[in-house]
Amino acid sequence: MTILIIQHFKDMKTTTNLYLSSMAVSDLIIFLCLPFDLYRLWKYVPWLFGEAVCRFYHYIFEGCTSATILHITALSIERYLAISFPLRSKVVVTRRRVQYIILALWGFALVSAAPTLFLVGVEYDNDTHPDYNTGQCKHTNYAISSGQLHIMLWVSTTYFFCPMLCLIFLYGSIGCKLWKSKNDLQGPCALARERSHRQTVKILVVVVLAFIICWLPYHIGRNLFAQVDDYETAMLSQKFNMASMVLCYLSASINPVVYNLMSRKYRAAAKRLFLLHQRPRQAHRGQRQLCVTDHISTLNESLTGV
Repeated sequence: MTILIIQHFKDMKTTTNLYLSSMAVSDLIIFLCLPFDLYRLWKYVPWLFGEAVCRFYHYIFEGCTSATILHITALSIERYLAISFPLRSKVVVTRRRVQYIILALWGFALVSAAPTLFLVGVEYDNDTHPDYNTGQCKHTNYAISSGQLHIMLWVSTTYFFCPMLCLIFLYGSIGCKLWKSKNDLQGPCALARERSHRQTVKILVVVVLAFIICWLPYHIGRNLFAQVDDYETAMLSQKFNMASMVLCYLSASINPVVYNLMSRKYRAAAKRLFLLHQRPRQAHRGQRQLCVTDHISTLNESLTGV
């Protein structure tokens, strides 16, 4: 829904929404991994989809997770610049540059997730004479014994917590900036711009908090799994990982709900998109009327795109 809305309407193609659209692509790809996780919950042994699917499924999940956190961080930096240095950011932050940044974020995320391709695979109870009914898609024994798995887990954990610290700093600075500037507003345009900034920051804070809440258990569970040395810990780790998996897929689906609840512009665009598919002729007339009646709101919110 988010991708269709942003790509369909020109007034929704702002720099902020370009990031949100790319994040929606990441969420959609993560959902493609859901059938494999459901299969592993239903029947962990044997793995029937082959070595290549096992490696690629883990790689895509890891890469999209990294891409999402990088997008959230870049989007927060862009909002910080827009609020703290509004005139400068209009020159520096353009749609074309944001598109290049998004491509760079995806490239960096996919490259940084590449070690996953060599850390997972289909393992059998007896590697010398493998029984294909015992195949499991998991981290390889070599990755565990060589310590590479622990290194990758620490890198992944750092990948998560360092941006979180950066986000705390950015939104703290944004909050201080908005608080200090509320007495310096002059004229209706300044007031509208300030209100628009506040609305966007509220939405992004909710998105960030939802991401942290949904993904923090996942990273805790991974590190807990790496410390498993007895049956009871293994069972606890398994249950914890199941709960964290549910939260991960919830994170991939919650953003459109947040936009719909908190952004009037998003709701209006969703309604326009629905009307265009249901009644094309009436939708075009309704769109023109909507643009006239909501001209001031659209002009103000176009500064942030949310």
